[in-house]
Amino acid sequence: MTPTTAPKRVLYVVSLFPCWSETFIVREIEVLLSRGVDVRILSLKPPQESLVHERAARLLERTLHPRPPVATALASLWLAVRHPVTVLGFGARLVAGLWRQPSKLAKSVAALTRAAGQFEWIRRFDPDVVHAPWATYPATVAWFLSRLLRRPFTFTSRAHDIFIEDQMMADKLRHAALAVTITRHNVSHLSRWMRSPGEITVQVVHSALDLADIPYVEGGRLPHRLLSVGRLDPIKGFDVLLNALAVLRDRGVAFESVIIGEGAERARLLALRDALGLADRVVFIGAKPQAEVHAAMAQATLMVMPCVVTDDGNADGIPNVLTEAMASGLAVVSTRVSGIPELVDDGVNGLLVPPRDPLALAEAVAGMLADPERRNAFAREGRHKVERDFNVHIEAGRLLGHFSEVVHG
Repeated sequence: MTPTTAPKRVLYVVSLFPCWSETFIVREIEVLLSRGVDVRILSLKPPQESLVHERAARLLERTLHPRPPVATALASLWLAVRHPVTVLGFGARLVAGLWRQPSKLAKSVAALTRAAGQFEWIRRFDPDVVHAPWATYPATVAWFLSRLLRRPFTFTSRAHDIFIEDQMMADKLRHAALAVTITRHNVSHLSRWMRSPGEITVQVVHSALDLADIPYVEGGRLPHRLLSVGRLDPIKGFDVLLNALAVLRDRGVAFESVIIGEGAERARLLALRDALGLADRVVFIGAKPQAEVHAAMAQATLMVMPCVVTDDGNADGIPNVLTEAMASGLAVVSTRVSGIPELVDDGVNGLLVPPRDPLALAEAVAGMLADPERRNAFAREGRHKVERDFNVHIEAGRLLGHFSEVVHG
């Protein structure tokens, strides 16, 4: 691909920017910018996060947030007057697709209205591609804008947006110029919306890292430090972790556990920790800036992420913290869930156990704590795996190649 074949302008449509948990989108955009693409970001919600990554902050000048309600309403009305067939036609398609999900329909209409409020700016920007890095409301808005602009729209699907959501996915797959997802597991999952598996080509582009940000640390780690990182959400399996740690304590295994993250499960998990008598061994330290997370990875002995599939089908795609841990030289133990086996090769660069099995998790952790040579071997292989398959300069370059095919194909 030469610079003349790449799209000149790409509009990213996201639900919220900046978003603390979505640094992978920031890294992807940075690579596109470095390749000469003018990227702008349409945020469907106003800024609302107290913690903002420095790199995300640098993209704020490229970001459009919703206008005030009155201005948004007037601009939306004017857009409907100027493009009645497109606006009303898309509205009818939305009603037909989402009438059984009235709350999703209402939120979709609100998202479209906020995008319409910025349409004149978007029209002047004149993107070659409108891309949504999530398959829910952002993809709906990208589809709508593509109809107005007569430009292709593309989207990436990741986890909850396809595992527990179905916001007109069959229609989006058929009408998108490009469908991308982050794991091979997801490709199989997306076939449920196709008339036959493989009917629609879905490209795999991993959520990836800038390896320059994460130095490989081989020595100087604390001898019994277990680290777990993620929002306190049922999909992370932290309740399974606590039960496994109780098993380790009862077996006399030396350890200390640090859990970084915040979320709705905090009170329940703290109560479980205390009921299990682990208050002196397990500490929940809340959400932390990325630099502090990386520092914690450089100190720890083992990353433990016992991810699960919840009763409603929700799960991680591949937790970014697992990729970061492996890049940093930290050995990992996780579960055979979703796309995790595509990152962690069991017995080669980490260990995988069945989900929701505290005994298996305890045995894996105990074995790794007792075997520093194996940990070091896994760590080296883990870094190689991330360098090969989860390097953002390679993965975002592949995405840009797909954008080029869409624009010029």
